Amino acid sequence: LLASLGVHYVFDTTIAADFSILESQREFVQRYQRRNQEEHALPMFASACPGWIRYAERVLTNLVTSHICTAKSPQQIMGSLVKGYFARQQNLSPDKIFHVVVAPCYDKKLEALREDFYTALYNSAEVDCVLTSGEIVQIMEQKNVSMKDVTEVAVDSLFDGLKEGDVVRHDGKRSDGYLEHIFKHAAKELFGVDVKEITYKALKNKDFQEVTLEKDGETVLRFAAAYGFRNIQNMVLKLKKGKFFYHFVEVLACPGGCLNGKGQAQTEDGKPDRALLAQMEEVYTAIPVRLPESNLHVQRMYQDWLEGMDSKKVQDTLHTSYSAVTQSTSSLDIKW
Repeated sequence: LLASLGVHYVFDTTIAADFSILESQREFVQRYQRRNQEEHALPMFASACPGWIRYAERVLTNLVTSHICTAKSPQQIMGSLVKGYFARQQNLSPDKIFHVVVAPCYDKKLEALREDFYTALYNSAEVDCVLTSGEIVQIMEQKNVSMKDVTEVAVDSLFDGLKEGDVVRHDGKRSDGYLEHIFKHAAKELFGVDVKEITYKALKNKDFQEVTLEKDGETVLRFAAAYGFRNIQNMVLKLKKGKFFYHFVEVLACPGGCLNGKGQAQTEDGKPDRALLAQMEEVYTAIPVRLPESNLHVQRMYQDWLEGMDSKKVQDTLHTSYSAVTQSTSSLDIKW
């Protein structure tokens, strides 16, 4: 469909999530090792959800923002890949590429506008436009095109010599699986434990779940997934009271996670369609999983493009910073 609309390249953003997860894993291990020296080292909160980030920066204080992982979201890392790596491969200036991201989320539009995701040197944003998946459906309706009219073709590859890429996913049913990947990595790196399967334990509701690692009768890792604002507000309340015992939390603003994003095609009354969500989960989990660590292209790019895993270029390209923002309300602000 996108190719028929004149789009030159269509990429799968999983490779950007590979970088985001790998950087989040490394940052968590470093924070865990510094937890006794640094007051704000733990807990670490995931940084991929712009709804959560916007809420944290505008409503919560530095007490919370200092706990947010500094790894950029897959969307913005994709911006760096397209405007940095791919532009160089194509011998193009970044401002000659118009980069559109398709996302299940309206807040991704606001994320693309952040000042730290703009390169003044080239007068170019990392992401020029965000279309929600619901808006793609609207385009199809306007053009009177249905899915069965569209020829299925493979996605393009970011790499020279490869014309087509595979669509793959990460562990995790409703998001990029930060909790699962970071948990398994931390268990191995910090405690030498190989975790094959993760067992979620639902607490107050199915959108607040925890995962723990026991070693020698002691709980050494305690992770949580907190989806939706009711759970986020409870979490922040506990953090402020000093009664928060999790090491890492995968925070997502939408109940049910990213698959239930408000930018998806909605039912007419705007209410969540549980049957549709279950169907999407089924389709999503049928996509093959590829571990970020096993992506040889990513390993090569760390060396060739990013000048090594611990370089300044990695910090500049794959990380950002979050802090409390005090500003008057504007039309861009969301009514929480």
